[in-house]
Amino acid sequence: MKNYLKETQLLDYSDKSIQKLIEQKQWKKLEVVDRIKSIYNFVRDEIKFGYNTADDIAASEILKNGFGQCNTKATLLMTLLRAVEIPNRIHGFTIDKALQKGAITGIWYILSPQNILHSWVEVLVNKQWYFMEGVILDKVYLGKLQQENPECKTTFCGFGVYTDNFQNPAIDWSLNNTFIQDKGINQDFGVFDTPDEFYRKHQQKLNAFKRFVFKNFVRHIMNSNVERIRNSK
Repeated sequence: MKNYLKETQLLDYSDKSIQKLIEQKQWKKLEVVDRIKSIYNFVRDEIKFGYNTADDIAASEILKNGFGQCNTKATLLMTLLRAVEIPNRIHGFTIDKALQKGAITGIWYILSPQNILHSWVEVLVNKQWYFMEGVILDKVYLGKLQQENPECKTTFCGFGVYTDNFQNPAIDWSLNNTFIQDKGINQDFGVFDTPDEFYRKHQQKLNAFKRFVFKNFVRHIMNSNVERIRNSK
């Protein structure tokens, strides 16, 4: 159990910004299920969907950014949960790049790797593990995607989504599993106690040049595409 609560370089819950947030939200005063639900909703909706500089950055940096994608939101979610004594672990995968189409377009989509590193958080409640992949997209962004594609009721792939229930995906948590990209999974790496361990063993397959281009150019284009949808009328 200690392994599911320990602090690490990425799960830096002693950071002042993390502790200040926990105090402001008064999460420790809530019952366990409500505590988890409130933290989950915070990471899902108040941390906007967007692309950070890398997957393996600390929770305090993700909180400062105010946005994240599957892997970085997972790190922040794990950190906040551990900070209030909720045990958790990370499950690693790869997903097909098709679900990113629209967020990334043109030559950058063509040059991007076919398999994209992916993860979700698993939380332990009453001796049962629950999967929390549905935390990735904020409700405002997802709602705008649904408005722009009203004809799609079932399977939708693109713009950070791959689900077979597009108009009513399982993204709300209350002692259940949540998903929004799970239909794109094509490789399962298993579970890890911490994201630090996961990223030591698995990294996105980009050479130094492509990593530089993504960090300094491509992710900004992707974030602009996401914001265009989020701010659409």
